[in-house]
Amino acid sequence: MKPILLVGASGVFGRRLAAMIARWPDVELVLAARTAAPLEALAAELRAGGALAQLRAARLDRTDADGLSALAPFAVVDAAGPFQGQDHAFPRAVLAAGAHYLDLADARDFAAGFEAALGAQARTAGRWAITGASSTPALSHAALDAMTAGWTRIDRIEAAISPGARAPRGLSVIRAILAWAGAPLRMFQEGRWITRPGWGELRRTPFPGLGRRWTSLAETPDLDLLPARFHPRREATFRAGLELPVLHLGLWLLSLLRRARLLPSLEPLAVVLGEAAGLVAPLGSDRGGMVVEAHGLDEQNRPTLARWGLWAEAGAGPHTPAAPAAAALRALLDDVLPGEPRATACVGLVELAAMLRPLENLPIYARLERQHPETPGLFPRLLGQAWSDLPDIVRRAHQGVAPITLNGRARARGATGLPALMRRVQGMPPPGVHATTVTITPGEGGEHWTRRFGVRPFASFIGPTRDDPWAFEETVAPLTFRFGATRYPGGFSWVLDGWRVGPVPLPLAWAPRVRARTFARPDEDGTWAYRFRVLVTHPWMGVVFGYAGRLFPDSEPPHS
Repeated sequence: MKPILLVGASGVFGRRLAAMIARWPDVELVLAARTAAPLEALAAELRAGGALAQLRAARLDRTDADGLSALAPFAVVDAAGPFQGQDHAFPRAVLAAGAHYLDLADARDFAAGFEAALGAQARTAGRWAITGASSTPALSHAALDAMTAGWTRIDRIEAAISPGARAPRGLSVIRAILAWAGAPLRMFQEGRWITRPGWGELRRTPFPGLGRRWTSLAETPDLDLLPARFHPRREATFRAGLELPVLHLGLWLLSLLRRARLLPSLEPLAVVLGEAAGLVAPLGSDRGGMVVEAHGLDEQNRPTLARWGLWAEAGAGPHTPAAPAAAALRALLDDVLPGEPRATACVGLVELAAMLRPLENLPIYARLERQHPETPGLFPRLLGQAWSDLPDIVRRAHQGVAPITLNGRARARGATGLPALMRRVQGMPPPGVHATTVTITPGEGGEHWTRRFGVRPFASFIGPTRDDPWAFEETVAPLTFRFGATRYPGGFSWVLDGWRVGPVPLPLAWAPRVRARTFARPDEDGTWAYRFRVLVTHPWMGVVFGYAGRLFPDSEPPHS
């Protein structure tokens, strides 16, 4: 049984990493921090949760080299932080004690000097020293390795992360962000190394499963490691965001003071800003995530866009940074890390699937998508590889290169009162069963849809968005709704991502709840029918409208 020393075990990420390691029956997990009481409470919590590892607590400061040696660990995991501005004395002490070293550092300066400071000592000792076993750079690189396998060229890489407003935030994390907000950051853009302001270049970034959130340029080890490992021709950037616009834009305004040299640093504001974030946190959610995108040429030299997204529900987000550390530690215990022991960033050591394994049974979801921008037709491009797996009748309906008409029957429903008036104004059918015709006519910039329920026509225009190649919009004047397309058994779902009146965006919290699916299933006689289900509800009005039915191309009369 190998002893694993976890430093910072009572912290935000440390306690989650402890829960992952505690599942392993072949280790003794030593929980370490500067104060004992939280450690004993954590150990009791883990035992109550069915821990399989042996557990004990130990008071330890990172400057206590004698205490470290006395514990005689097989490996030491540093989850304490902050790592910005730190030297490498602690990992040196770990190697000198004969142990392997692993940390969750996301500090650019710490990672940049890691190999030079520890490489010779790690090789001589025959021990691993691994830094950055966290969301960045470990998880972002594992995602890119999976996304771009076999590619002949990479042009552009962008990664972004956005925690939920209610996620726990340690003071060290806040200080780390404030250390570079407003400061000049060296990064690879426009095909060369240039300087850009930290927390600058405001943008609304689409996050799978979360929608669009404000993000800004952030300093992480990826600013150096992405260009070094993947050699993009144009750019490699990392962005970060705060869910609540008031916090994100407020920090951006503060960063302008540093850029104007009115403040030497924002770090003295860490306590005040942390308290302010806590006050407004109830206005946000407990949902966070990250996204990684790559543009380039695939193995067949076709222009390709790939995106990997991860999103966490119900406050599970802080488990994500701990998962790469758990995966790397498990690989170390199993002696399956590639190559000889050395000092290195946690990139190219553990595959994406292994990093996601510790997150199983948590409300955390991930999705990898690819598309070819030159593919004709809106939905064939949006769905990418998933398109070829769809039933033939669904692909015929949504191929987007020639007009098609489908006929059949649909059942409509909806609430009375204001929803009934809205349906009548828009040409929606009254509740009941109706003969239904849907005509899709591709045109310049998108598709014209005409749905006819009985004698009532209902028209809309569906087309791509300008700022997100993974989204599309449907306009029913004066409203425009923004959707993403995701896989659904036998078809795909339309996932609402935003809405607006003309050019004016509206809060997503005010939007109707939309559940829309198009798919195909065989009837009892084996005939495949195109099916659709749409339900639009609103907290203030109930069911605005809903309809479901089965259709056949007009060249194929419906079967009874």
